[in-house]
Parts: sequence; C-alpha cells; structure tokens
Amino acid sequence: MSLLKTITRTLLFSLIFLITANSLSYADGGFPVRPGRLLLAPSVAYFWANSGWDQNSVKTPFADNGRFSSVGTTLYGEYGISRKFAVVASLPLVFNRYTSASNPPVTSSGLADLETGLRYYLANIDFVYYFSLQGTAITPMYSNNPSLGYGEEGAELKLAFSGTGHLGSLTTYFNAADGVRQYFGTNGPIQNRYNATFGITLDSDYENQVSATVSGIYSQSDDKRFSAIPETNKDFSFLQASIGFGHSFTRETSLFLSGGRFLTGRNTGVGTSVSLAFIYRLDYR
Repeated sequence: MSLLKTITRTLLFSLIFLITANSLSYADGGFPVRPGRLLLAPSVAYFWANSGWDQNSVKTPFADNGRFSSVGTTLYGEYGISRKFAVVASLPLVFNRYTSASNPPVTSSGLADLETGLRYYLANIDFVYYFSLQGTAITPMYSNNPSLGYGEEGAELKLAFSGTGHLGSLTTYFNAADGVRQYFGTNGPIQNRYNATFGITLDSDYENQVSATVSGIYSQSDDKRFSAIPETNKDFSFLQASIGFGHSFTRETSLFLSGGRFLTGRNTGVGTSVSLAFIYRLDYR
C-alpha cells in the first residue's frame, strides 16, 4: 500500500473513532433529562496509532515507521424539552498529524461533522429501566477535506436502554445503544454503531464512579477501495474497549476521564486514546 493511501486511511478512521466511538455514558443512554435542564459537556481527546488492520484483519505497522496522532475537542449539549423529548447536539474540532521516517509531516485541522438530534423517551419500567429512541442529522462543517470526514450529509436512528441497580451498598448503572446510520452521497456507507457501558459508584454520596465500555462500528459500502485523497474509505469495522473514572464536585459539575484501545478491526488503525470531559448542568425551570 502506498504511503499516501496509508495516510488517508489512518486520518479517516482515526477521526471516525474520535468523533463517534469515544462517547461517554452521560451522552448516549436512555436516561431521561429533566425538563428545563441544559447539560453542556466540553471534552478533549488524544488518539494515536502506528499500526493497522487491513481488509483481511491482518495487523501490520504503518509504512515507513508512520505514526498518526490527533487531538479532538468536542462540545456536546443536551436540553430537556419535556418529560418525553430532549434535543442533543455535538460539534467536534480536530487537529490531525501523520509523521513518517522519510517524509514531511502531513497535518490537517478544522470543524468536522455537526450532529443534531431529537430524543424521545419511549417508556420506563418502575422508573428504574428506561428506553429511548433518537433521530440524528449529520451535517459536514467543511468541504473538500477528506481527512475531516466523508463530506456528506447523513441520518441515524438509535435505540437506547438504560437502568440502575445495586451491588451491595453501592449503586450500579448501565447504558446500551445501537444505531443505524446512512450517509447519502455516492456509495455512502450504511453503518451499525453500538456501545454498552456498565458503571458502579464508589461511595454512598455518588461522588466517584468507575465504568467499562465496549463499542464499535460496522460500516458497509460498495466502495471497498483504499482511495487517495480526496476519496475516503467506507467499508470497515472495529471493536474497542475503554475504562473511565468520574468525579462529581457538586450536583451541577462533574469530570470524566477515560482511556480506550481498539481490540479488533478491518480497514482501520490500531488506536489508543485518552479523553477528558467536563460536565456542567443548568436548570431553567
């Protein structure tokens, strides 16, 4: 595979990871948001990889001792309209860098895909288990820059299930979500995006928690090539695991730290990441 194709593949799928696979439990479950509550979550993530899986899931180092790194910052917002509806939005800004032994660094940066959605809370079981359905629109905030994404509009429909429980005197929670996303451009991929999180509090005041998450994307497209810029790869899959720690300073403010690693993949990099998110809650009612 040529160096240019390696760079293109690495930039695209590392970016996909930063934007979609590193979600935290607060932003992707079925738990309802109180009407009139605004949740704001600025976050920063650092991702790096120096090897990848090819189309046959064979792991190999990047050509010419290549290494990809990326810093992504995302602003996530969620607002409870009523007991049944909430609006959500997220906008990432990314800074990518690919280096190799015998070539100058390749860099790119900019706003990526804006995601705006409407969440509907379908039902609950004894106010312990919750089900939600969310529709999301994907709008690229760039043009002619394949290292920032497909450059195509898209839509997603996602079902989520959340609940709480107990482990001795401590409280546990879980989130599970599965979404189907379609991009509308030529050979626009259709994707299944899934994640599951299990968390546990470490004290009776709910100030500290730890969590484990498994997530992934399975993307299908008629275009199965590794294409040079400005084309993008659209047929891939990966599975990743991450662990996280959260601390609540007050009822309004929290901090989440997480780290993740790709476990298996196809047409994607073997990525490692760390992320930090600050959660701020405002009530207007």
